[in-house]
Amino acid sequence: MRTLFSIFFLMVLAGFSLSAQPQVTTAKEGTEAKPAIEFPVRMHDFGKVKSGDQAFYYFVFTNSGEAPLVISNVRSSCGCTVPQWPRVPILGGQSDSIRVEYNTRIKGSFNKTITVFSNATGSGVGLVIKGNVTD
Repeated sequence: MRTLFSIFFLMVLAGFSLSAQPQVTTAKEGTEAKPAIEFPVRMHDFGKVKSGDQAFYYFVFTNSGEAPLVISNVRSSCGCTVPQWPRVPILGGQSDSIRVEYNTRIKGSFNKTITVFSNATGSGVGLVIKGNVTD
């Protein structure tokens, strides 16, 4: 019985000594570094484009956050618009671009949306290209 009491007493004593240790915090909640994507231009108007000519535009963006920005996907609203984006992380403060090309073999007016998905807050940024393909 004495052994059982001694073990119980040591466990209680150990519990009190652990709770008396200072708490160590490494970072305040909500202050971790995050990426942020900023596009100074979100819409480009090609105007009139001759059928068969190249029609592409570079949407420049900046990672205004502190953590590396990773663009996971860029989707266009149809197969007539082809986006190309950087596949490597963009460090905080750095800039890069997304190239968007429209197929000018399709005649007539166009207004296409390109959506950029990344690890930044508010992912799903919309970009727009528009114009008119003529003969």
